[in-house]
Amino acid sequence: MNRKGIVGAALAVTTIAALALSGCGSSTGSSGSSDDKTIVVAASPTPHAEILNNAVKPLVEKDGYKLEVKEFTDYVQPNTATEEGEVDANYFQHKPYLDDFNKEKGTHLVSVAAVHFEPFGLYPGKTKSLDKLGNGATVAVPNDATNEARALLLLQDAGLIKLKDPKDINATPKDITSNPKNLQFKELEAAVVPTVLQDVDIAALNGNYAIQAKFDPEKDALVTEKVGGLAAKTYANILVVKEGNENTAKTKELKKALTSSEVKDYINKNYKGAVVPVF
Repeated sequence: MNRKGIVGAALAVTTIAALALSGCGSSTGSSGSSDDKTIVVAASPTPHAEILNNAVKPLVEKDGYKLEVKEFTDYVQPNTATEEGEVDANYFQHKPYLDDFNKEKGTHLVSVAAVHFEPFGLYPGKTKSLDKLGNGATVAVPNDATNEARALLLLQDAGLIKLKDPKDINATPKDITSNPKNLQFKELEAAVVPTVLQDVDIAALNGNYAIQAKFDPEKDALVTEKVGGLAAKTYANILVVKEGNENTAKTKELKKALTSSEVKDYINKNYKGAVVPVF
Protein backbone atom coordinates (compact mmCIF):
# COMPACT_ATOMS: atom_id res chain seq x y z
CA MET A 1 0.00 0.00 0.00
CA ASN A 2 1.45 3.46 -0.87
CA ARG A 3 1.85 6.31 1.63
CA LYS A 4 -1.40 8.02 0.57
CA GLY A 5 -3.30 4.75 0.95
CA ILE A 6 -1.85 4.16 4.43
CA VAL A 7 -2.85 7.64 5.61
CA GLY A 8 -6.36 7.20 4.23
CA ALA A 9 -6.76 3.82 5.94
CA ALA A 10 -5.55 5.25 9.25
CA LEU A 11 -8.05 8.08 9.06
CA ALA A 12 -10.84 5.63 8.30
CA VAL A 13 -9.92 3.46 11.30
CA THR A 14 -9.78 6.52 13.56
CA THR A 15 -13.22 7.64 12.36
CA ILE A 16 -14.75 4.21 12.92
CA ALA A 17 -13.21 3.98 16.42
CA ALA A 18 -14.53 7.40 17.34
CA LEU A 19 -18.02 6.46 16.18
CA ALA A 20 -17.86 3.20 18.14
CA LEU A 21 -16.80 4.98 21.32
CA SER A 22 -19.56 7.53 20.84
CA GLY A 23 -22.11 4.75 20.47
CA CYS A 24 -20.89 2.98 23.62
CA GLY A 25 -21.08 6.16 25.64
CA SER A 26 -24.67 6.87 24.70
CA SER A 27 -25.82 3.44 25.86
CA THR A 28 -24.93 3.95 29.51
CA GLY A 29 -27.21 5.33 32.14
CA SER A 30 -25.46 8.54 33.17
CA SER A 31 -23.03 9.28 30.38
CA GLY A 32 -25.49 9.87 27.57
CA SER A 33 -25.90 13.10 25.64
CA SER A 34 -27.46 16.17 27.19
CA ASP A 35 -30.76 15.54 25.39
CA ASP A 36 -31.01 11.94 26.69
CA LYS A 37 -34.42 11.62 28.36
CA THR A 38 -34.14 8.04 29.63
CA ILE A 39 -33.61 7.72 33.39
CA VAL A 40 -32.21 4.33 34.40
CA VAL A 41 -32.60 3.29 38.05
CA ALA A 42 -31.34 0.18 39.84
CA ALA A 43 -33.76 -1.04 42.51
CA SER A 44 -34.80 -3.95 44.69
CA PRO A 45 -38.02 -5.60 43.46
CA THR A 46 -40.17 -4.81 46.53
CA PRO A 47 -41.16 -2.13 47.32
CA HIS A 48 -38.66 -0.01 45.41
CA ALA A 49 -39.22 -1.20 41.84
CA GLU A 50 -42.97 -1.32 42.48
CA ILE A 51 -42.97 2.30 43.61
CA LEU A 52 -40.87 3.35 40.63
CA ASN A 53 -42.89 1.47 38.01
CA ASN A 54 -46.36 2.13 39.37
CA ALA A 55 -46.11 5.62 40.85
CA VAL A 56 -42.98 7.37 39.57
CA LYS A 57 -43.02 6.33 35.91
CA PRO A 58 -46.28 8.14 35.01
CA LEU A 59 -44.99 11.33 36.66
CA VAL A 60 -41.69 11.49 34.78
CA GLU A 61 -43.41 10.57 31.52
CA LYS A 62 -45.59 13.68 31.88
CA ASP A 63 -42.37 15.70 31.93
CA GLY A 64 -41.04 14.04 28.79
CA TYR A 65 -38.78 11.44 30.39
CA LYS A 66 -38.72 7.67 30.08
CA LEU A 67 -38.06 5.58 33.21
CA GLU A 68 -36.23 2.27 32.96
CA VAL A 69 -36.03 0.20 36.16
CA LYS A 70 -33.38 -2.51 36.50
CA GLU A 71 -34.19 -4.92 39.30
CA PHE A 72 -31.50 -6.50 41.49
CA THR A 73 -31.93 -8.99 44.32
CA ASP A 74 -28.54 -8.34 45.89
CA TYR A 75 -27.19 -5.22 47.61
CA VAL A 76 -23.86 -4.90 45.76
CA GLN A 77 -24.62 -4.67 42.05
CA PRO A 78 -26.94 -1.64 42.27
CA ASN A 79 -24.18 0.45 43.85
CA THR A 80 -21.53 -0.90 41.48
CA ALA A 81 -23.70 -0.09 38.48
CA THR A 82 -24.27 3.44 39.78
CA GLU A 83 -20.58 4.00 40.41
CA GLU A 84 -19.67 2.78 36.91
CA GLY A 85 -22.33 4.87 35.18
CA GLU A 86 -24.39 1.91 33.98
CA VAL A 87 -27.44 3.46 35.68
CA ASP A 88 -28.30 7.03 36.64
CA ALA A 89 -29.33 6.25 40.22
CA ASN A 90 -30.34 3.53 42.62
CA TYR A 91 -33.09 3.14 45.19
CA PHE A 92 -32.83 0.24 47.63
CA GLN A 93 -30.70 1.12 50.66
CA HIS A 94 -30.41 3.26 53.78
CA LYS A 95 -27.62 5.66 54.71
CA PRO A 96 -25.70 3.42 57.15
CA TYR A 97 -25.39 0.76 54.47
CA LEU A 98 -24.33 3.32 51.85
CA ASP A 99 -21.69 4.78 54.16
CA ASP A 100 -20.25 1.32 54.88
CA PHE A 101 -20.27 0.45 51.18
CA ASN A 102 -18.41 3.62 50.20
CA LYS A 103 -15.85 2.98 52.92
CA GLU A 104 -15.28 -0.67 52.04
CA LYS A 105 -15.44 -0.42 48.23
CA GLY A 106 -13.94 3.04 47.67
CA THR A 107 -17.02 4.21 45.77
CA HIS A 108 -18.27 7.79 45.51
CA LEU A 109 -22.01 7.55 45.99
CA VAL A 110 -24.22 10.12 47.69
CA SER A 111 -27.79 10.35 48.93
CA VAL A 112 -30.01 12.99 47.34
CA ALA A 113 -33.36 12.22 48.97
CA ALA A 114 -34.88 10.18 51.78
CA VAL A 115 -38.05 8.48 50.52
CA HIS A 116 -39.41 5.88 52.92
CA PHE A 117 -38.58 3.54 55.74
CA GLU A 118 -39.77 0.03 56.44
CA PRO A 119 -40.59 -0.22 60.15
CA PHE A 120 -39.37 -3.14 62.15
CA GLY A 121 -41.98 -4.76 64.32
CA LEU A 122 -42.21 -7.40 67.01
CA TYR A 123 -44.73 -10.01 65.93
CA PRO A 124 -46.35 -12.91 67.79
CA GLY A 125 -45.16 -16.46 67.46
CA LYS A 126 -46.20 -18.89 70.18
CA THR A 127 -46.81 -15.98 72.55
CA LYS A 128 -49.51 -13.55 71.50
CA SER A 129 -48.71 -10.53 73.69
CA LEU A 130 -45.60 -9.04 75.25
CA ASP A 131 -47.00 -9.10 78.80
CA LYS A 132 -47.38 -12.88 78.54
CA LEU A 133 -43.74 -13.52 77.68
CA GLY A 134 -42.36 -16.01 80.18
CA ASN A 135 -38.91 -16.34 81.65
CA GLY A 136 -36.51 -17.62 79.01
CA ALA A 137 -38.81 -16.78 76.08
CA THR A 138 -37.22 -17.10 72.64
CA VAL A 139 -36.98 -14.13 70.28
CA ALA A 140 -36.05 -14.60 66.62
CA VAL A 141 -33.95 -11.71 65.29
CA PRO A 142 -32.08 -11.09 62.01
CA ASN A 143 -28.39 -11.93 62.23
CA ASP A 144 -27.00 -9.12 60.04
CA ALA A 145 -25.48 -6.24 61.97
CA THR A 146 -27.89 -3.49 60.93
CA ASN A 147 -31.12 -5.40 61.40
CA GLU A 148 -30.09 -7.12 64.61
CA ALA A 149 -29.32 -3.73 66.13
CA ARG A 150 -32.74 -2.48 65.05
CA ALA A 151 -34.37 -5.49 66.69
CA LEU A 152 -32.52 -4.86 69.94
CA LEU A 153 -33.43 -1.17 69.94
CA LEU A 154 -37.06 -2.15 69.41
CA LEU A 155 -36.96 -4.65 72.28
CA GLN A 156 -35.51 -1.85 74.40
CA ASP A 157 -38.33 0.50 73.36
CA ALA A 158 -40.78 -2.20 74.43
CA GLY A 159 -39.18 -2.26 77.90
CA LEU A 160 -37.90 -5.83 77.57
CA ILE A 161 -34.15 -5.14 77.67
CA LYS A 162 -31.69 -2.31 78.27
CA LEU A 163 -28.60 -1.58 76.21
CA LYS A 164 -25.31 -0.10 77.32
CA ASP A 165 -25.90 2.76 74.88
CA PRO A 166 -29.66 3.22 74.34
CA LYS A 167 -29.11 4.81 70.93
CA ASP A 168 -26.43 2.46 69.60
CA ILE A 169 -27.32 1.56 66.01
CA ASN A 170 -24.55 -1.05 66.08
CA ALA A 171 -25.71 -2.86 69.22
CA THR A 172 -25.37 -6.64 69.57
CA PRO A 173 -26.67 -8.99 72.27
CA LYS A 174 -23.32 -8.49 74.05
CA ASP A 175 -24.39 -4.88 74.71
CA ILE A 176 -27.45 -5.87 76.73
CA THR A 177 -27.07 -4.73 80.33
CA SER A 178 -30.50 -5.75 81.61
CA ASN A 179 -32.63 -8.70 80.51
CA PRO A 180 -35.14 -9.33 83.32
CA LYS A 181 -37.06 -12.02 81.41
CA ASN A 182 -33.85 -13.79 80.42
CA LEU A 183 -34.85 -13.62 76.77
CA GLN A 184 -33.06 -16.07 74.49
CA PHE A 185 -32.09 -14.90 71.02
CA LYS A 186 -32.38 -17.01 67.89
CA GLU A 187 -30.22 -15.25 65.29
CA LEU A 188 -31.18 -16.05 61.69
CA GLU A 189 -30.96 -14.55 58.23
CA ALA A 190 -33.69 -11.93 57.91
CA ALA A 191 -35.53 -13.87 55.19
CA VAL A 192 -35.61 -16.98 57.40
CA VAL A 193 -37.09 -15.31 60.50
CA PRO A 194 -40.72 -15.47 59.27
CA THR A 195 -40.41 -19.23 58.72
CA VAL A 196 -39.74 -20.03 62.39
CA LEU A 197 -42.67 -18.19 63.97
CA GLN A 198 -44.22 -21.44 65.17
CA ASP A 199 -41.02 -22.29 67.05
CA VAL A 200 -40.34 -19.00 68.85
CA ASP A 201 -42.31 -16.78 71.20
CA ILE A 202 -41.94 -13.56 69.22
CA ALA A 203 -39.97 -12.39 66.20
CA ALA A 204 -38.52 -9.13 64.93
CA LEU A 205 -39.57 -8.64 61.31
CA ASN A 206 -39.04 -6.02 58.66
CA GLY A 207 -42.29 -4.71 57.21
CA ASN A 208 -41.87 -6.57 53.92
CA TYR A 209 -41.28 -9.89 55.63
CA ALA A 210 -44.22 -9.25 57.95
CA ILE A 211 -46.52 -8.93 54.94
CA GLN A 212 -45.06 -12.09 53.41
CA ALA A 213 -45.91 -13.86 56.68
CA LYS A 214 -49.54 -12.69 56.22
CA PHE A 215 -49.38 -10.11 59.02
CA ASP A 216 -51.06 -6.74 58.79
CA PRO A 217 -48.38 -4.44 60.30
CA GLU A 218 -50.99 -1.93 61.46
CA LYS A 219 -53.07 -4.52 63.31
CA ASP A 220 -50.79 -7.44 64.17
CA ALA A 221 -47.53 -5.89 65.33
CA LEU A 222 -47.00 -6.02 69.09
CA VAL A 223 -44.80 -2.93 68.80
CA THR A 224 -43.20 -1.12 65.85
CA GLU A 225 -40.57 1.51 65.17
CA LYS A 226 -42.05 5.00 65.21
CA VAL A 227 -42.15 7.28 62.18
CA GLY A 228 -40.52 10.14 64.08
CA GLY A 229 -38.06 7.96 65.98
CA LEU A 230 -34.37 7.15 65.68
CA ALA A 231 -34.96 4.25 63.28
CA ALA A 232 -36.99 6.32 60.80
CA LYS A 233 -34.29 8.98 60.70
CA THR A 234 -31.45 6.47 60.49
CA TYR A 235 -32.84 3.80 58.20
CA ALA A 236 -34.83 5.78 55.67
CA ASN A 237 -34.41 4.30 52.19
CA ILE A 238 -32.71 6.81 49.93
CA LEU A 239 -32.26 7.83 46.32
CA VAL A 240 -28.56 7.53 45.49
CA VAL A 241 -26.42 8.88 42.63
CA LYS A 242 -22.72 9.08 41.92
CA GLU A 243 -21.03 12.13 43.41
CA GLY A 244 -21.15 14.95 40.88
CA ASN A 245 -24.58 14.00 39.56
CA GLU A 246 -26.59 15.49 42.42
CA ASN A 247 -27.90 18.38 40.33
CA THR A 248 -28.34 16.88 36.87
CA ALA A 249 -31.69 17.30 35.17
CA LYS A 250 -32.37 13.56 35.52
CA THR A 251 -31.61 13.54 39.23
CA LYS A 252 -33.81 16.58 39.87
CA GLU A 253 -36.66 14.99 37.91
CA LEU A 254 -36.37 11.67 39.74
CA LYS A 255 -36.13 13.33 43.14
CA LYS A 256 -39.17 15.50 42.41
CA ALA A 257 -41.25 12.50 41.40
CA LEU A 258 -40.13 10.23 44.27
CA THR A 259 -40.98 12.85 46.87
CA SER A 260 -44.31 13.85 45.35
CA SER A 261 -47.75 13.66 46.92
CA GLU A 262 -48.68 11.01 44.34
CA VAL A 263 -45.91 8.70 45.56
CA LYS A 264 -46.81 9.36 49.18
CA ASP A 265 -50.42 8.42 48.47
CA TYR A 266 -49.33 5.27 46.60
CA ILE A 267 -47.15 4.10 49.49
CA ASN A 268 -49.79 4.77 52.12
CA LYS A 269 -52.50 3.02 50.10
CA ASN A 270 -50.57 -0.08 49.08
CA TYR A 271 -48.28 -1.07 51.95
CA LYS A 272 -50.51 -0.91 55.04
CA GLY A 273 -47.84 0.62 57.26
CA ALA A 274 -45.10 -1.80 56.17
CA VAL A 275 -43.59 1.04 54.12
CA VAL A 276 -43.87 4.60 55.44
CA PRO A 277 -43.06 7.81 53.51
CA VAL A 278 -40.65 10.12 55.33
CA PHE A 279 -40.97 13.25 53.15
